[in-house]
Amino acid sequence: MRHITIGNLLGCTIFALMSALAWGDESRTETLRFAKGATGTAVTSSITGYNTVNYKVTAKAGQHMKVKLSTSHSATYFNVYAPGSGPGDAAIFIGSTSGSQFATTLPDSGTYTIQVYMMRSAARRNESANFKLSVDIDND
Repeated sequence: MRHITIGNLLGCTIFALMSALAWGDESRTETLRFAKGATGTAVTSSITGYNTVNYKVTAKAGQHMKVKLSTSHSATYFNVYAPGSGPGDAAIFIGSTSGSQFATTLPDSGTYTIQVYMMRSAARRNESANFKLSVDIDND
């Protein structure tokens, strides 16, 4: 017969709480695809709390990329990461300090990550935000 001790009970409780917190912070990843002949696409979605969306888009060095985030939620932003990097690494564009539009000639070929997220103050209150993300990549 096995006895439950306070230490075992406390350990199980902490594990359960940490697991619940980890499940609450979800990040989903989607690949952006352009229709045949199109140079851009737009997605409409939403996030809540600490949840984020990572959009992947492949482009070549020398192409011009434009990204625009439209939302009525004032604490929702996006970051752009170069190929081989992503959330947790240095971003090539930080929306919370640079605004809701990004445009540049891409220095490297590969898959770029565009992360849509909510500032911690709003995420902590578990707020929700609807948004539209537009991405254009052309040879201009």
